[in-house]
Amino acid sequence: MDGFRIPLGEWAEVAVAAIRDNLSWLLRGISEAVGWLVGSLADLLLNAPIVLVIIVAALLGWALRSWKFALGTAISFAVILGVGQWVTAMQTLALVLIATVIAVVVAVPLGILAARSDRFSAILKPVLDLMQAMPGFVYLIPAIVFFSIGFVPGLVATVIFALPPGVRLTELGIRGVDAETVEAGHAFGATPGQILRGVQLPLAMPTIMTGVNQVIMLALSMAVIAGIAGAPGLGKEIVQAMSTVNIGTGVEAGLSVVILAIYLDRLTSALGDLRGQRSSLLGLVGRRRAAATRRALVPAA
Repeated sequence: MDGFRIPLGEWAEVAVAAIRDNLSWLLRGISEAVGWLVGSLADLLLNAPIVLVIIVAALLGWALRSWKFALGTAISFAVILGVGQWVTAMQTLALVLIATVIAVVVAVPLGILAARSDRFSAILKPVLDLMQAMPGFVYLIPAIVFFSIGFVPGLVATVIFALPPGVRLTELGIRGVDAETVEAGHAFGATPGQILRGVQLPLAMPTIMTGVNQVIMLALSMAVIAGIAGAPGLGKEIVQAMSTVNIGTGVEAGLSVVILAIYLDRLTSALGDLRGQRSSLLGLVGRRRAAATRRALVPAA
């Protein structure tokens, strides 16, 4: 048994080299497109007045959750500014947002297909298990070979690692829709597409938004790994702090990651349960409109 060995590593090297040599035009296009998206969003966040960014973030928190959350957002973002991590935090935020959008755009259709086909679901599950169980550092090796260093390999590794919960929870949400509700749609002559858009997706939205929330959290957890790939942002700050044993910078960058994580977590959680956010600005406006409608109907009755 001493001579027994499966040359899996050599096969992987050959496959990566073949992709790099034969699909260089595609890899170059992906690199330019992704780099432009992340760079443009980062430039937008950094070129905008800092006070305006904080106000917009706080208003989003008030609109979706509560004025208390808005106040906490303003204070937390001011802390990021105060510890000198504003630029790196905005770079990380841009990377996470673009990675989340790409992951969701891929995950939701895959989840819908998996919910509609047991065979496709059975094929997809081990692939998702592999993607989520594989250490994130492993993804960086081919990503750096394909895209060099910078934003792009970090984003690719982030998308791969964060994708599985989006797919799983989309499938779970679609499959969890009451079968009688779907049958009622069929009875009224609705097409499968109409049932999906009008019945299944709206009812599954809380579960899907939970998946989006998990995608964002996993994307943020990959910030340090993206920093190892040379992506500018908080991850790069943490990596440099580790290499120089700089406790102060490590704590400041780590705290900034936590602040962004809490903000995005609470915001996306509120999106999945807008009706339950009674302290939100949208909830207040909705209740006032409902009250005005009831008052208008009383004289007519």
